[in-house]
Amino acid sequence: MRKLVFILSMFCALASFSQEKENYTAIASQFTDLYNAEDYKAIFNLFNADMKNALSIEKAEAFLAGMKATLGDIDTMKFDKLKKGVSHIYKTTFSSEELRDILIYLDDENKIGGLMVTMHKPNNLPIVERNTTQMILPFKEEWFVFWGGTTVDKNYHVAYENQQYAYDILMVKDGASHKGDPKNNENYYVFGKDIIAPCDAKVVKVITGVIDNIPGELNPEQLTGNTVVLQTEHDEYILFAHLKEKSVVVKEGQMLKQGDLMGQCGNSGNTTEAHLHLSLQNDIDMNMSTGGKIYFDKIMVNGEIKDDYLPVKEDLVKNIN
Repeated sequence: MRKLVFILSMFCALASFSQEKENYTAIASQFTDLYNAEDYKAIFNLFNADMKNALSIEKAEAFLAGMKATLGDIDTMKFDKLKKGVSHIYKTTFSSEELRDILIYLDDENKIGGLMVTMHKPNNLPIVERNTTQMILPFKEEWFVFWGGTTVDKNYHVAYENQQYAYDILMVKDGASHKGDPKNNENYYVFGKDIIAPCDAKVVKVITGVIDNIPGELNPEQLTGNTVVLQTEHDEYILFAHLKEKSVVVKEGQMLKQGDLMGQCGNSGNTTEAHLHLSLQNDIDMNMSTGGKIYFDKIMVNGEIKDDYLPVKEDLVKNIN
């Protein structure tokens, strides 16, 4: 599950921060003027060759026009912070009163080599490295970890700050996630399986009303699909995404006990087949969050009992009881 407006970046070291900042300030001002004037072709001409090769002028113009239609003119674009010591992030306010972060990377010729627009992330959010609340797995029976772990090769989510260390988990039999027609959700072993609360927590966000996709198709407009977010007593936020249509049985503000039913696994949102997307966050809003690691207190992993364990790709996991 990915959240990307657009980013095409060629990160490399630049000279000095003082010169870098001055160059970025000029480009940010130019970007603002051209964007407000709807001169998207001129913005495209600020891109370096790699950006132009990867993103056509038609796609760039369509993206910028869509951004303008949704957010309006840029009112202010103020430097906020550096990312990885190279790219500049600008806290940007729009005439719609929406707030966004715009990331810009310039190459050594002051051409734009990276551009990304995301929700604004406050600097004062506490980082949750891992859960301190003891948790069980949020399902019954044995499930298969399709993506999980702390490295990109085992877990592509690690590349995305707001989802880093998230899991995609499903069920398999004989090495397959389904039987029969792959276009039928009911043929996926995990579809309709109960999703339970992994710990005592409060329901702080519920999204319902999203239809399940035909397997193989995506719904990027409703990224997480039917969703539940829990808040623990330690202010850890746990997100459960892609739940089955009409299966969510909890409401915002409801207090849950470990093991309480929340809904069923589905195929709603930006997903190609039924699975559970599970992530730990430091904020209720995934777009503004930094992901953390989820460890489970005592579970069965590939037939062995593990304590305080972080599942990784291709693990078969289940609760002991």
